[in-house]
Amino acid sequence: MLAAGVGPSPALPGYLLGAVVGVLLAVIDLRCLRLPDPLVVVLAVTTGGPLVLLRPAQAGGALVAAGLVLVAYLLVALLPGRGLGLGDVKLAAVLAFVLGFAGWPAVFAGLLAAHVIALFFIGRRGQFAFGPALLIGALLTLTAV
Repeated sequence: MLAAGVGPSPALPGYLLGAVVGVLLAVIDLRCLRLPDPLVVVLAVTTGGPLVLLRPAQAGGALVAAGLVLVAYLLVALLPGRGLGLGDVKLAAVLAFVLGFAGWPAVFAGLLAAHVIALFFIGRRGQFAFGPALLIGALLTLTAV
């Protein structure tokens, strides 16, 4: 799906490797409600790294998107009650960075899709794994752009 959506791009190998890491992150998050930092870093390096090299002019905007999402999600995570975990905050920032290379509409669409997916599939239960919704939202956005 990702290869068909992205097409023959020099960034495709990074996206595909990132997708493999994303599947691992989703499985881990579903099983134990954790997003291991080392895997989130691997996702950032394997997906974001090639994009920086291929599109350096867009790296600034992508970095701003990641920073804004990091701050916004961190504020939500620090609210009392069951909110986002810090792993979700870091993953959202990494995905915003990757989506930032496709432009601001892609960042908004990816995050909006993640929240819609979470509400639709998870409902209003207590704790849930938000990482898979973030990853699916980013995947759907990357294939639609």
